[in-house]
Amino acid sequence: MNPPGQYTPGVRSIVGSALAGLLLVAAFPPYGLGFVGPIAVFGFLWSITLAERTRDAWVGGLAFGITFFGLLFPWLGELVDPALIALAPLVLSQAAFTSVYAGILRRISAEQPLRWWVAATGGWAAMELVRLRFPFGGFGWGLAGYPMGEYALTRNATQFFGTTGWSVLVVAVAAGAVVLVRSADGRPLATACGVIALSVLGGVFMAPSADGEPVRVAIVQGSTPCPQQRCAGERAATYQTSLELTRSIEAGAVDFVVWPEGSTGFSVDPVLDQSIASEMGAEAARIGAVLLAGGDRPLSDTEWTNANVVFDTGGQIVGEYSKRHPVPFGEYVPFRPLFAWIPDLSRVPRDMIRGSEPVVFDEGFGPFGSVISFESAFSRYARDTVNAGARLLVVATSQASYPYSNASDQLIGMTRMRSAELGVDVVHGAITGKSTIITEGGVVGETTDLVAAEVLTGTVHMRSAGRTVYALLGDWLAVLAAVALIWVVQGRSEGRRPA
Repeated sequence: MNPPGQYTPGVRSIVGSALAGLLLVAAFPPYGLGFVGPIAVFGFLWSITLAERTRDAWVGGLAFGITFFGLLFPWLGELVDPALIALAPLVLSQAAFTSVYAGILRRISAEQPLRWWVAATGGWAAMELVRLRFPFGGFGWGLAGYPMGEYALTRNATQFFGTTGWSVLVVAVAAGAVVLVRSADGRPLATACGVIALSVLGGVFMAPSADGEPVRVAIVQGSTPCPQQRCAGERAATYQTSLELTRSIEAGAVDFVVWPEGSTGFSVDPVLDQSIASEMGAEAARIGAVLLAGGDRPLSDTEWTNANVVFDTGGQIVGEYSKRHPVPFGEYVPFRPLFAWIPDLSRVPRDMIRGSEPVVFDEGFGPFGSVISFESAFSRYARDTVNAGARLLVVATSQASYPYSNASDQLIGMTRMRSAELGVDVVHGAITGKSTIITEGGVVGETTDLVAAEVLTGTVHMRSAGRTVYALLGDWLAVLAAVALIWVVQGRSEGRRPA
């Protein structure tokens, strides 16, 4: 029995993991204390080494995940009542990843410093790569690399290896610090810091900002008369407000007008209703600007599409981009019959039919492409849009389900990293969330207020330089780190502690 006031290593491991998860939340918006990220990961990894049994590590990893994810996006619970119906499954599914990671890492002997360091780093990389794709296409919130977007020096280096690459380096530093404290071996930490220093230096001399022709942009944030409530006539009211705001833009004042996701649709869809198309097209022609408008279009009683429709400067529809990654249980219901017992899923009566490929438009000022809301949390959609020829990126989002939350700040934090990864400026337009213009490889400009009907104007630049290393090679550093696990697994029997 332990003396009063003392706790077993298992308890210390679990409590330490939970506290590390709590600390990691502070690295993300709305707090934005990016430097806390490596410290929090260090605390988690150190707590894993305290576990005497694999079971304690599994539980500690679960505690870390529940604390971190549960406090990172509590706004998700605003969508349904009771909140736990929406929040608990997602938090537990994400915490399962950190639990498995901790359990596997516990079985690698920390007495072999280099092997343990590679396992900690590569295991985290593998965890994030899987989490970005599974289940239901993955979930992009909470990557350890996102907090590095808070600082220009680290953000500029993102062009070389992406957000997932920063996750690798953050964990490599944290794991290297654990090795240094436990065994006085400073080689892993020195290696990680050396790679970071070279990457940062490269970013200083080769900033990833767009360097081509300027484009004057207006984001029309149409808002909604009933945030989060879904009232009758909501879409028509949003459309009318968007139209009136657009009419306030002087002719010739801008080159590009963006209406975010949910500005049109259903009873006011420009593809289904020629009168709506005529009104919108007339404004594009009057201003002399390209107009991109996001909207929802019913395809049948059970299906719909979420698309950005583009008008040219003559007022004609020239094409559209259809969203490729719908939100599970928000834009479609997987295995719908199994969840018929959840009343709030009646809010999703149709399943979204996803698009199949990126679409690039070239209407005068240069080629641009778009992603829609949830997609912007995944680098792969923005990356293949740029690789298809886009030199400017539009993120069209709604945020109508979470209008008063931190969701908008968190999404901007992620789209900022799309700019840093790909070296393109980003027009980030939201209906009820915050709209902004992101330039210079991730510098966030003026933002609108939440649930405000207003026009935000600014200037972006097309990218004339070639593609960044990340655009060409993708998540190469994360893949290499994950592959390095093979070396660890092959030698896992050497020095492994009993469970």
